[in-house]
Amino acid sequence: MIVHHGYFWKNELPVIRGMKRRRLKTLLANDINLYGWHLPLDAHPELGNNAQLAHLLGINVLGEIEPLVPWGELSMPVSGLELASWIEARLGRKPLWCGDTGPDTVSRVATGVPAAARALSTPRRAFGVDAFITGEVSEQTIHSAREQGLHFMPPATTPPSVAAFAPSANG
Repeated sequence: MIVHHGYFWKNELPVIRGMKRRRLKTLLANDINLYGWHLPLDAHPELGNNAQLAHLLGINVLGEIEPLVPWGELSMPVSGLELASWIEARLGRKPLWCGDTGPDTVSRVATGVPAAARALSTPRRAFGVDAFITGEVSEQTIHSAREQGLHFMPPATTPPSVAAFAPSANG
């Protein structure tokens, strides 16, 4: 079984008990291998979350703000609310939309893995980005997005890569 996030994280207690024990016991009892492929499922240039999200939303990727934070232009400018609706229609879930300080129209969008939210101080100034779409939200990133005048839309990035990877994994 290939998953985005595995069971063991940096700075996490490595003790196996409770829920983690039950999950591992189920895998072992059923002879199932678990392969957590975090970075490749985010960063792969064709199958990764960033590439797939850009494809699903019609973003023409023009470059990277920093590694794992691509940015590009939408096929046509839309309002922040329309962009949130596009995300919901294409991913099947409604993103949290923090857009009260964002511009009236969104033309340039940055996407990024959750850890890349630290890049929020750069997009608006250096790249003219109007919106930032990521897979995780924190109080800090909401305030940073508002202060930068960005539409901020989490959580919206995780599902596409696993779905895109599945056909290639099956041969």
